Amino acid sequence: MSLGLETGGTSEIALRGRRLRRSAALRGLVRETRLHPEMLVQPIFIQAGLAGREPIGAMPGQDRLGLAALPEEAARLRAAGVRSVLLFGLPSSKDAIGSGAWAPDGVVQEAIRVLRSADTELVMIADVCLCEYTSHGHCGVLAGNGEDATVDNDRSLELLARIAVSLADAGADLVAPSAMMDGQVAAIRAALDEAGRRETAILAYAAKHASAFYGPFREAADSAPAFGDRRSYQMDPANGREARREIDADLAEGADMIMIKPALPSLDLVAAARARTDVPIAAYQVSGEYAAICAAAANGWLDRRAVALESLLAIARAGADIIVTYFAAEVAGWLRDEAPR
Repeated sequence: MSLGLETGGTSEIALRGRRLRRSAALRGLVRETRLHPEMLVQPIFIQAGLAGREPIGAMPGQDRLGLAALPEEAARLRAAGVRSVLLFGLPSSKDAIGSGAWAPDGVVQEAIRVLRSADTELVMIADVCLCEYTSHGHCGVLAGNGEDATVDNDRSLELLARIAVSLADAGADLVAPSAMMDGQVAAIRAALDEAGRRETAILAYAAKHASAFYGPFREAADSAPAFGDRRSYQMDPANGREARREIDADLAEGADMIMIKPALPSLDLVAAARARTDVPIAAYQVSGEYAAICAAAANGWLDRRAVALESLLAIARAGADIIVTYFAAEVAGWLRDEAPR
């Protein structure tokens, strides 16, 4: 019998789908894509000199944390089932080269030690970039002065490598270069190996677009450029083929995992990456994606829980193994509460 045979006006294929959607239990049995807390990564902003928590205005429900607040945060994440964090630092001072980023007593280095003491099993991913530490807010050091200055790619590589080694020495499990400097993965891999840190993995921001969705993050991390923008080194959102080339290049340079950012506007790239590599793929549901859902929910236009879950399912369905999201702890709690007893 043909699978497309019409029976009473409805095809057998359509009837099969309806049969398997008749109840919640049946839908759960045949569900193709599933979320679980272990695949979620919670970003954390650590601010030097802060005593407790400070709300981030553009990201409802998210806070900057002082070092003293980190053990409590680690316990909260563990209770929810989140086992991985992505760390960003807000230093007490900045300079033209971002020297605080590789200081042994830098804010993220200290945070790693505090978190490791609080939870020995927590996977710590440390962002490797200069934008939070430079007085000009760009992701690399500059050549020239004032608004005519440009980012010096090759000089920046040495500094990014120093940051990665410093973070690995502090105890980071993975370093995540996000500066989008050409050759950054190769430079970091060579530096880690030379420093005896061969076990430290690299999660490369392989396809990071110059996206309009990053606005709230720049408030959270105090990392907006003092002049110009980042379009000369971050990728044009219009270019998918270029993104695939960048992914291939980072893998060839030694990346152990790749990141695609922002997530929902880049689902095609997540799917393309899944088709061309078997390494773990992470996708970052960025601050603007999070803030948009929160704002719509606050106005009663969308169901916060339903939309958060649907958005993360879409990212996983496209092929992401790991999702960085500000919803991580919240969603993990929902998943825990819904799990069979």
